[in-house]
Amino acid sequence: MLPKIATAALALALSASGLALTPTAADAAAPATAPSRALAAPAFNAGGIYTIFQSRGGNIQVNVTQDGAGRLFGSAAYGSTAGTIEAGSVDGFNIFFIIGWFNGTRGRYDGSLGGDRRLSGITVDLNHPGSQATWFTSRTF
Repeated sequence: MLPKIATAALALALSASGLALTPTAADAAAPATAPSRALAAPAFNAGGIYTIFQSRGGNIQVNVTQDGAGRLFGSAAYGSTAGTIEAGSVDGFNIFFIIGWFNGTRGRYDGSLGGDRRLSGITVDLNHPGSQATWFTSRTF
């Protein structure tokens, strides 16, 4: 009799914690969900003050801070126009950030860390998506 009570108590405890010993009809009818994509740990720190060189001209000075999760924060300057990093992150060897300029324009920068330890990629004017350029840094990371 004691083993049956112990088994029933274990089943009750597992059930109360959300675990089941056997699948129920509801489990069988539930649709499978795709696993969420986990971000890769940042493979480098993009923090610091450096210049972004753009293929269409106009070099941007950035002052970037990166937190432990890879999120980017900071400011940017292009001549006399200033801006802030609205969003951004480092995901493994990839980087993206959006600069919101105080004149109303917004640019998205997508890139990666190359074998030479420099960043490079493509930038898009979010107000005019047809306007694109390549970019790179001379600084290594």
